[in-house]
Amino acid sequence: MMQYETLSLENRGDSVLVVRLNRPEVLNALNTQMGRDQLDLWTRLSAEPGNLRCVVLTGAGRAFCAGGDLKERNGMTQEQWQAQHEVFERAYVALVECTVPVIAAVNGHAFGGGLEIALCCDFIYTVPGARLALSETSLGIMPGAMGTQNLPRAVGERRAKELILTAAPFSAAEALEWGLANRICEPEKLLDEALATAQSIAQNGPLAVRQAKKSIHYGLQMDLATGYRFEIEAYNRLVDTDDRREGVKAFNEKRKPDFKGS
Repeated sequence: MMQYETLSLENRGDSVLVVRLNRPEVLNALNTQMGRDQLDLWTRLSAEPGNLRCVVLTGAGRAFCAGGDLKERNGMTQEQWQAQHEVFERAYVALVECTVPVIAAVNGHAFGGGLEIALCCDFIYTVPGARLALSETSLGIMPGAMGTQNLPRAVGERRAKELILTAAPFSAAEALEWGLANRICEPEKLLDEALATAQSIAQNGPLAVRQAKKSIHYGLQMDLATGYRFEIEAYNRLVDTDDRREGVKAFNEKRKPDFKGS
C-alpha cells in the first residue's frame, strides 16, 4: 500500500481501492503536494494494477474538493504558478488515462479544479446537498484541468458555455438532469453504493473492462468509422487471452468465471 501526504488509501477486498482526497481542514483544496501525490498514484495504478480492478475516489470530511489552494497560490510568481500547474496538468491526464476504472463519489461541494477532478473520472455519484461549479472565470482565469473539454462532453456545448462563462454553481439535481452525474445517493449511502458498483465492475474480466474503457474514451474523439476500427482493435486483443477462454468455459459450465487478468 502506497503512503501519501494528501491522499488516504483503503483496500476494500483484493480488487477495489478507496482513495480519499485528505486535506479536510481546507475542504481538500488542491495544493502542489496533492498534485504530485495524484500524479504518482494514477501513474502507478496504470503501470502496475496488480489485482486492482476498480477505484472509488472521494473526499475526507464534508467536501469533495474546494478547488485549487488559493492561499498557497497567493503571491506566486508566474514561473511558480506555471510550474505548479504543470504538475496539475500531468496529474489530471494520468487520471483520465488511468487504465483502471475510477468512480467519483462526490460527497460534498466540488468547485473549480475539484469538479474537474470528478469530471476526469469515468462517472460520478453524488449527494443531494452537493454544490458544483467551474468557478475559475470569477477569479480572472479559466478552467485549466480539462474543464472546457470534459464538461461540454458531459452536458453539451451550450450548457457548458453558460456554466463556465457565468461561473455559477449548480445543484446535484441539476447535475443529474444534465447528465453530469449518474446517481444521487443519500450521504450515508454514497460510499456503499459506489462500492457496490465498483464490485460489479470488479467481477468482470479486468482486461475486457480496461479495453472497453479505452475504446469509449478514445473512440469519442474520432469519427464513427475510425472509432469502430479502434474498437475492433481493442476487441481483437481480448480474443487470445485466458480470461476470454475462462469466460466462455464458465458460461457453458454454468458457474461464475474466475478471471485472472491474463
